[in-house]
Formats: sequence, structure tokens, C-alpha cells
Amino acid sequence: MDAPVLLLLLTLLLSSPLPSSTLDSLSQGSSLSVGKPEQVLISQSGIFSAGFYPVGDNAYCLAIWFTKPSYEGKHIVVWMANRNQPVNGNFSKLSLLKSGDLILTDAGRFIVWTIKRVGISPVQLHLFNTGNLVLRTSDGVIQWQSFDSPTDTLLPHQPLTRNTRLVSSRTKTNFFPGFYYFYFDNNNVLILVFDGPDASSIYWPPSWMENWQAGRSAYNSSRIALLDYFGCFSSTDDFGFQSSDFGEKVQRRLTLDIDGNLRLYSFEEGRNKWVVTWQAITLQCNIHGICGPNSICTYVPGSGSGRRCSCIPGYEMKNRTDRTYGCIPKFNLSCDSQKVGFLLLPHVDFYGYDYGYYPNYTLKMCEKLCLEICGCIGFQYSYTSDVYKCNPKRLLLNGYRSPSFVGHIYLKLPKASLLSYEKPVKEFMLDCSGNRSEQLVKSYAKAHENEVLLKFILWFACAIGAVEMVCICMVWCFLMKAQQNTSTDPPGYILAATGFRKFTYTELKKATRGFSEEIGRGGGGVVYKGVLSDHRVAAIKQLSGANQGESEFLAEVSTIGRFNHMNLIEMWGYCFVGKHRLLVYEYMEHGSLAQNLTSNTLDWQKRFDIAVGTAKGLAYLHEECLEWVLHCDVKPQNILLDVNCQPKVADFGLSKLQNRGGINNSRLSRIRGTRGYMAPEWVLNLPITSKVDVYSYGIVVLEMVTGRRSASMAIHGTDGIGERQSLVAWVKGKMNGATAVASWMKEILDPSMEGEYDMGEMEILVAVALQCVELDKDERPTMSHVVETLLRPERGNNLHY
Repeated sequence: MDAPVLLLLLTLLLSSPLPSSTLDSLSQGSSLSVGKPEQVLISQSGIFSAGFYPVGDNAYCLAIWFTKPSYEGKHIVVWMANRNQPVNGNFSKLSLLKSGDLILTDAGRFIVWTIKRVGISPVQLHLFNTGNLVLRTSDGVIQWQSFDSPTDTLLPHQPLTRNTRLVSSRTKTNFFPGFYYFYFDNNNVLILVFDGPDASSIYWPPSWMENWQAGRSAYNSSRIALLDYFGCFSSTDDFGFQSSDFGEKVQRRLTLDIDGNLRLYSFEEGRNKWVVTWQAITLQCNIHGICGPNSICTYVPGSGSGRRCSCIPGYEMKNRTDRTYGCIPKFNLSCDSQKVGFLLLPHVDFYGYDYGYYPNYTLKMCEKLCLEICGCIGFQYSYTSDVYKCNPKRLLLNGYRSPSFVGHIYLKLPKASLLSYEKPVKEFMLDCSGNRSEQLVKSYAKAHENEVLLKFILWFACAIGAVEMVCICMVWCFLMKAQQNTSTDPPGYILAATGFRKFTYTELKKATRGFSEEIGRGGGGVVYKGVLSDHRVAAIKQLSGANQGESEFLAEVSTIGRFNHMNLIEMWGYCFVGKHRLLVYEYMEHGSLAQNLTSNTLDWQKRFDIAVGTAKGLAYLHEECLEWVLHCDVKPQNILLDVNCQPKVADFGLSKLQNRGGINNSRLSRIRGTRGYMAPEWVLNLPITSKVDVYSYGIVVLEMVTGRRSASMAIHGTDGIGERQSLVAWVKGKMNGATAVASWMKEILDPSMEGEYDMGEMEILVAVALQCVELDKDERPTMSHVVETLLRPERGNNLHY
């Protein structure tokens, strides 16, 4: 017998003492022990596992989870039986008794969870490929199933009914029920509810919105919602949505996260990562209770959560390990109107908990009203729908700051210390010194003699595992060597030197459904949205005007594929078939900068961050990458935004892909770029250097600041210079005609910003942009110098309203 076969048999033999690791069911008289991690149920597909899951120090819950961990090494739990009462790590068991009852015992002493058998038929506990743990009889009659008692997650084809609800976990490490709920209310409508220690409120759909306005229907009594395998969610109240990666053969889950947002996740096999493909609430600060009482939620693009929590002036954190407890006052508020005053918090809203609604009150009348109510701790004053609105507050909950909110909060504070509170609110600084401070500890007294036995079992298991791993490694090495000697690359799967794929035209045509969903177009070609065979959502660009041979095309693609920068779009592969030249990129959820500027979705901080990120990407192309690359077409349409609105420069290097022979001694054979963004060198037939990208960048920055398109500013001529110059001249004219810096800033600022911007950042950004658009290329800075200037600490931080 050959040595490899012997090794394989030895491996199987060593694995035989652990048969329970391959079982998908539990029979009467059998059990799973918390002290034996190998004793788990695994579905036949291998996707789901069920058993004891650690939730703290020596604390475990009976759970179901995805067998394959993510790239972080963590398993995603989809169900728990005893999330309120974890069991001890010693002598706890899940037992299917001979009587047919299913019981979970804690340390062999207490029953913490049980399911009673109905009837006398034999039963079996089975884990299905759907992730459903089912207690059923031998003839298939279901007596209990985990799908009927969800925790915080719905799996495909797991119904949400009138009798079930999703409840968030408390924190990432504390699986106790949290404060957020997802269920059908008494009007048969799906809602998200915050139910905190001090207050409760509906935040989705917004409580001020009628059902019909939210697209819901209360005219049903069945109350059933379902997520299918394609990523389509539908409900009897007419609510529904589709996953952004709609299609089959994707692992999905709908989870009510700890921050109160309902999100649909899909598992990307290529990146071994769970990604959000739909979420109920885009603006995180609209979730009630997210920062706790007496605090303000502010949108912060680019951060992990997308928000920042801050105590209002005069208040401090109640619990430095958990922001949801909010803030408490550092003062005692008097009922004497002579001893209190009001501090303005502009563009801040605290939703709900008013003493009443008083329309057409003047500001002075509203202030007087709050002074007369001893329990009033502030009032909100706003003007909407031609009505002045006064709302005295008894509680300050669900606070958020947004430039789009037209009202203000007037906070009641002691007059003696009012001036000391007139400073910006401070962000919560959590105390994270204890990494496991929230995890549970489950301990009981145990006999000393058990310790010796447990240690012996542990060492024996480790020794067996080590031998098994050595055997597996030997077999794997042999198989890999044999594969290398015999395998050949199949057509269409040739890898470029960089590691990305060569796709066939048929593959990309199928991925784009016949190139049916166009998401962008320009001089370089048309971009389509597609879903690859590995379920990744991609942007697929069909190039126009590319006519070089495959070897030259592949050489250029390989060069671009080696570029690696957080502000450059990532290329996944290419296609070269006949006349077809296609590039496959990562898909950007928020589209292009041009689209977002038109829709007025970018506040000042996002715009400044986009300017910095774009400059970093261009600086990398010009000075840091292995081969010098000019973009030649920097414009808002070629700056894409990811899920956190961070910029990624796209279409870099396309001038080389379209005609490699065009670059010669810093000159290009024909004009490239887009009218309105092209440097004078193109028209005047001067040497083309990296300064052409610098010029285009300057125009893009001016557009972000002013909200005006350079091409639409033309007042004379039809050539590119006249159009660009008019925008620059307009900005310079406003600056020269102003008597103060603040006045010209207000003149040129995009009206959609509603006057909220950072004076220090705007001054330095406009100065940099004007230097970038100098007619003499030698007067323009390099992109690395632009980055250094924008990030220098002395540029200040003077927030202006």
C-alpha cells in the first residue's frame, strides 16, 4: 500500500474517537457536554453548528452559529436558548432524555431551559441546513424549532410573525437582551422600538409619519415577514427591500445590531467577511437612545460607527464604560427664574418628551414659559411650515445635531456659571481599560479531585490533536505537490502576475445580466454593475478606444493592479477577448462625488475629508508608486465614495491602457481629459507633467466648496480655458471685493451647507485650490505638498455657523 494512502487512513483512524463532531442530530438518551468542545451538531452542508458557545469567563450559552469564522476569527451567532442565564463551564449539558424531554442543565444542578415532548412518539433533535434546530418525531412532526423563537437574527425562510420578535444584544460581548426591538405592533406594522431604562419610543418608521406615508398598510391581520434566499424581504404590511447583491447562493442574515439598526448582511467568500447589503436607517443619529439622555449625537463620516456622542454643556458621563447611560448634570437647577439662564445649541434637536406644543410663540414668550415651569430643563424653538414652534422640554433624550435641522435648543443652566458652559460639547471618552469588563463570569465550587482528572483529559486531548495535525499536514503537502505536477490552468482562469483574474467575456456578460445596469459613462467607456460568480458586487468598465495587443494590455493592467492605496479604487481583474477590453473594479456603494454634490448629501466635514483623501491618492500615483502615472482626467465623476464616504480615485492609468504609445518624453499624442477640468498645457501644446492633475484637482476642490460646476460658469468663449477661468475668476472676485474673510466665505460657500463650515479649513482649502489652478504649471504645488498643507496642525479648528 502506498505511503500517502497509509497516512490518509491514519488520519481517519485518529479522527474516529470524535464522531459527534460530524453529527447533525441528537437521539434520545444522548447529550452534548459543555466540557467537550468537539461535541457539536453540524448541519449536513457544514454551514451551521449548534452547541455551547462561550459568552464570558467560564460562561456558555446553547447557540447556533455559522461554522466558518470571518477573517477576524469570530463566529457569527444566529440564535441562543439561554441568553438571559448562561451556564457554567463545568458539568453543564444539553440532554435529550429517554423520556423525550430536551433539557439544559447548569453545572449538573439546575435546569435553566427545557422543552417537553408531546405524545409518545420517539423524537430526535436535528440541525437542518437552513440553520433551524428542530425537535421532531420519527415521522417528521415538529414539536419545537428554533425558528419559532429568534433572538437578534432572522435567517432566510425564517418567518417573523405576530408571536416573535428580534431583540438586540446589550453589547458586542454581552449577549443579554438589549434595548432595541423589531416586531409587528398592534396596527400590524413592522416597527423598531427603543425600550430603555427610563423611556420607550418608536424610531422606525418615524413616529410622526403616517403609515401610508411610510409605504405601510395596516389592513392585514396575518403579520408575517420573510427573507428569501435571493435577498428579498417582504412583509404583510407592504414593507420590503432587496439586498444590494440580489441573487442566490449567498449566505445571508438579517440582524438587529446592538446600535439599534436593522441590517442585512451577506458573506463574501473572497474576502471572508460579512458585509452590509441593506440597512433600515442610513443616518445613525436617528436611532433613539443611541447616546443616552442629555447627550448629542453628531454625524462623523469615516468613523467606524458613523457618529459621535457628546455630553451637552454642564453635564458629564454617567458611566464611562457605556455611552448609552448618557450624561448627568454637574449642577443643581433652581426654580428661581432670576438664577437661571439659557445657552443656545444651534441645529440641535431632542425628539419627544415635551411639556406641550405652543405654535406661534415668539422666542421671548417661549423662554418665559420655560422659566415658569420649574421642571423645564430647556426648550426647542423652530420655524417650519410658516409656523414658529415652541416645545418646553421635561427630558432631553434622542438628541442629535444636523446642519439640515432648522431649529435650536435653548438649554437652561445656572446663570452664575453660564459663561463657563459656553464652549463646544466634548465627545464621550470611554474607559476601555478592561477588555473583558462586560463579559460574564460563571463559577461554582468544585471538588479538588476533579481538577486532576480534567487536567489529564486536557493534556491527552492536546497530544492526540498534535499527532493528528502532523498527519494532516503531511497528507496536504503530498496532495499539493501532486497537484502542482499534474494540473494545468483552464482557459479563462489565467492569473496575471499581480494575482487578479482574467475573466471571459461570457462571465462578465452573465455577471452584468447582458450589460443591462449602467452606473456611469465617460470618455473612457461605460461602467456597468455586476455580481461575480463568487457573489462580489463589482463595477465593470467596458473600455472604448483601446486597440493594443493582449501582451501590451496585460502589461499595463498588471502595472495598475500592483497599485495599493486606500484612496485608489481596487482592480480585481480584466477581460481581453477579440475587440472587447474590460476592467473589473470593486463597487462603491455611494457612487461618485458628482452624484453626491448634486444631491446635497455631503456636509462640510465630508467634503474636507474627500479633498484630503483625493490628494493622497493622486500623490501616491505621482510620487510613491513603482511606475509614474498621470491620471489625465481628474473630475468629480472619477472620484468614488465608499460606504463611509471616503474617496477612491478611479480610472487612473486609462490613458496608458487606451494607447500605450502615446506617452513619450512627457508629451501625449492627443488631448485627454474633460472640458472644464483641463490644464492650459493641453490647449497650448506644452509638455504634459503631473501638474495637469494638480490643476484638475484644484477645480474639483473649488466645485466642492462652491457647489458650482466649472463648465456651467462659462460667460464667454467655447474653449476649455474660458470655462475654467470663469469659475476661478468668480471666486477671486468675491475674495477681492470682500472686507473680511468671513464675508467672502459666505459669498462663495455652497448654499446647501446652510452656513455651517470650518473657517480655518475653508480658508486653507480655498488657498490651496487657487494655487493649484495657476496658469503657470511651475507655480502649482505638487500633490504631496497639497497633502502636507491640508494636514498641518496649525490650520486651526474654528467651527462657524
